[in-house]
Amino acid sequence: MYKLIALDMDGTLLNSDKTISERNKNAIKEARKKGVYVVLASGRPIDGLLNFLEDLDLISDDDYVLSYNGCLVQKSKSRDVISSVSIKGSDLDYLYKLSKEVGVNIHAFSKDRGLITPKNSKYTQYEADQNFITVKEVSHDNLDLNEEIIKIMMIDEPDILDNGIKKLPKELEEKYSIAKSAPFFLEFFNKEANKGLGLELLAKHLGIRKEEIITMGDAMNDYPMISYAGLGIAMGNACDEIKEIANYVTDSNDNDGVAKAIEKFVLND
Repeated sequence: MYKLIALDMDGTLLNSDKTISERNKNAIKEARKKGVYVVLASGRPIDGLLNFLEDLDLISDDDYVLSYNGCLVQKSKSRDVISSVSIKGSDLDYLYKLSKEVGVNIHAFSKDRGLITPKNSKYTQYEADQNFITVKEVSHDNLDLNEEIIKIMMIDEPDILDNGIKKLPKELEEKYSIAKSAPFFLEFFNKEANKGLGLELLAKHLGIRKEEIITMGDAMNDYPMISYAGLGIAMGNACDEIKEIANYVTDSNDNDGVAKAIEKFVLND
């Protein structure tokens, strides 16, 4: 019997119009009635998930959320931290200088200051609007090199970002976990942090074996948790790499793929 379902948000639980279908809501509700934990696992900060957590009634003393691609695992109501894996201001300083060299914009999430950037841009504002947070334009010339940074993102028009990525040094793959979570987002976080590790730490906290876990996702930042789980499920709209490692491919995010998988593997068992 499965005891925990971890769901990516964009491209998975959310439709193309960024809402949760009634069928998906009902399937999640019925799974929870059977005692199954349902956990949102997203690259977004918890504030960007709050409306969805409320919509799904996933805010209680016994509900959890994986935010920032697993860098932060916490209770959704009290926000008590289960695990936190971050990087530093020195990493932001390094990546900021690289971003200028390759010609792309950059922003970061500071634990204390929130969403910070040396210059607001289209996709930084998009990030802020999507997550209901504000942008703080701050100089990166005198960063506190010990400041706790949750994640850093290079952001730009897809063609500009892709061109910039080609110019990045290979050593970055040794220093950071890197995930392209959208055509215009390249994310950098602690080498030890990803959705898979965050899920593993939460599972240990709850006393749940990986064989008792279902995960669903569509993009490369979902790869670690899809490969970790006992049942890794790719969305019908997932990238080929995710479909290749998945145990099962469900329908697309616009055709209730999450609900159909929950109905098949949890509600009809």
